[in-house]
Amino acid sequence: MSALHVGGLLVATPKLEDPNFARAVIFIIAHDENGAFGVILNRPLNHAVLSDVLPQWHGAAAPPAVAFSGGPVEPNRALGLARRADHEPIPGWTPVACDSGLLDLELDPREPGLGLAAVRIYSGYAGWGSGQLEREIADDAWFVLDAVPGDLFSAEPERLFHDVLRRQAGALAMFADYPADPRVN
Repeated sequence: MSALHVGGLLVATPKLEDPNFARAVIFIIAHDENGAFGVILNRPLNHAVLSDVLPQWHGAAAPPAVAFSGGPVEPNRALGLARRADHEPIPGWTPVACDSGLLDLELDPREPGLGLAAVRIYSGYAGWGSGQLEREIADDAWFVLDAVPGDLFSAEPERLFHDVLRRQAGALAMFADYPADPRVN
């Protein structure tokens, strides 16, 4: 496991039973003394096809081209996560990690030179107040892991929990296959 950092992942442990976060894989976008926030990478909203909800971003979306539930905070707020196609600066883009960052959704995706390789749209986000996330980590609610570029725009986001844990060394990889309800194991 690694230390909590911007651009890292939080992966829910079996101890975390809150349905908002059970089996969640969260990309940390910001973390400082005031708290932290990120988006859940593995919760596609299959009923929210981007061509219906934000049609201007549909063509730039990484498959599946649907909105994702980013977390329970401000669920009516849309956030864009994007990967650059090259290393040129992009107006309205705030870098985070893995050549990816937050995207201003007011931009016109057809703007020449925008240089986006992939986009994901999130409804809401996951947020923690000062010290809250650190306490949850100390209580073994989260595995803190490093992200790899493929995590953020996985074409199979429903497999991300399994895939992220399976690539870990040692006993941590075994958590990839723990049952959703251990009582029926």
